[in-house]
Amino acid sequence: MTNYSDYLRIDELLKLQQPRSEPEEHDETLFIIVHQVYELWFKQILHELDRLAAHLNGDALARGGHQLRRVRRIFHTMISQMDVLETMTPLEFLSFREFLDSGSGFQSAQFRELEALLGLTDTFDVDWFADDPEAHARLAARIEAPTLWDCFVRYLNRNGHAMPKVALERDPAAALSPSPEVQAVIADAYQNDVRLRSLCEAMVDLDQSLQEWRYRHVMMVQRTIGTRMGTGGSSGVEYLRSTLFRPCFPDLWQVRSLF
Repeated sequence: MTNYSDYLRIDELLKLQQPRSEPEEHDETLFIIVHQVYELWFKQILHELDRLAAHLNGDALARGGHQLRRVRRIFHTMISQMDVLETMTPLEFLSFREFLDSGSGFQSAQFRELEALLGLTDTFDVDWFADDPEAHARLAARIEAPTLWDCFVRYLNRNGHAMPKVALERDPAAALSPSPEVQAVIADAYQNDVRLRSLCEAMVDLDQSLQEWRYRHVMMVQRTIGTRMGTGGSSGVEYLRSTLFRPCFPDLWQVRSLF
């Protein structure tokens, strides 16, 4: 009979937190746990958004809203985790920072997968992950596959809202950019199709949630390391600031000026 510990593989899970500082610094365990939890949430978000894409591809719109509501709640949880990290002072982080060596959240393959799925394909280079064949293959596949936006546009086109050819044949590896022609179709759908209006708002919620998480992440990093260079070769806060206020679905934001 499988018990709680066996089902969740608790013994293995609790052995995954292995601080590298010597002697062990107290706050390194917190740092490891929070970031491991983030990776688990990234895995679940990808799981949910892949299901949403499948629902859109199968014209099952009624089932897709559930995934978007769940992902928004996950982002809220991820944002609240910043409150826990922010209990760690700059001196406490610096006590073990050198032991991170070249490790950085900049290198999170799952987060890059999420960016690719959302159409933000110009924020990274897949060859950054050449030393990790499995991650490299996953990212390469994500970049070649239709984005969530592509699935959304094609769903509209199949369901009475004809999209311009350029939107339907868009290269998924190219970063998304706003299109007045697409916005005109969405504006019409938004005003005349209640179900699609709800979907559009839920996708804006997703977009906003990611931007909120990015903002809290920037502020957490800034209060922890100031303007220092980030680990892993990143520019730290400077790089993170460059990602702020960039929407995943620019047409859903710009269309509001048409109402």
